Amino acid sequence: MIDEDTIVSIFLIVFFLFTFPLVIVGFVWLMRKWMKRHREKQAFQRVIQSGIRSIDQMDGHQFEFFLVQLFKELGYRSVKETKRSNDFGADLVMEKEKKIVVQAKRYGYKQRVGIQAIQQVFAAIPFYQAQEAWVVTNSFYTASACKLAQACGVHLLDRWRLQQFIVNVNPEMTAQKVYENVEPARRNCPLCGSPLVVRSHQENTRRFFGCSSFPNCRHTEPLNAS
Repeated sequence: MIDEDTIVSIFLIVFFLFTFPLVIVGFVWLMRKWMKRHREKQAFQRVIQSGIRSIDQMDGHQFEFFLVQLFKELGYRSVKETKRSNDFGADLVMEKEKKIVVQAKRYGYKQRVGIQAIQQVFAAIPFYQAQEAWVVTNSFYTASACKLAQACGVHLLDRWRLQQFIVNVNPEMTAQKVYENVEPARRNCPLCGSPLVVRSHQENTRRFFGCSSFPNCRHTEPLNAS
């Protein structure tokens, strides 16, 4: 007959064999959940630190101004904006080991940059006698744009890569400072033709355009309106 101690030992062995895998599975599940939350927290911190939400509210001129300051702090030389009109496909020109033309696309978060931006900046290479072309956006690119850029050798910086650049540099001229202090490009009211002026909400720091003919004309629009 099997004595009592042997029965207890067998029971403990069986219990251990059945429960140990469950403990391991539970531990792995908890670790994955913790790592996911940690990555989400890091991603949220990068969003806050990069100021990407301020960039989302900028107009095109403010975005270009911000990129000039950012690339200067990244060590690029002779960083300058091109003319507002007839820019021949480039918004910025800069140099490091090579001369680079850059097209800046400040888009809505859900709006994708298409192949036209790739075509334009690629065409700017011979005009500015550059050796490289970039497109930088606060959004993302269509599949067609990515495919064309790869074929043409155009470098694409999307929302995530832009945030990485900003976080790594931690520029003195932050996106929030640019948004709050740099005047957007001038535009006229689409209703009455009067100049639009920059105003601020009383409840928050968000800026917007209002018609200078107020109260006769009450048209308003965000700075980042197309």
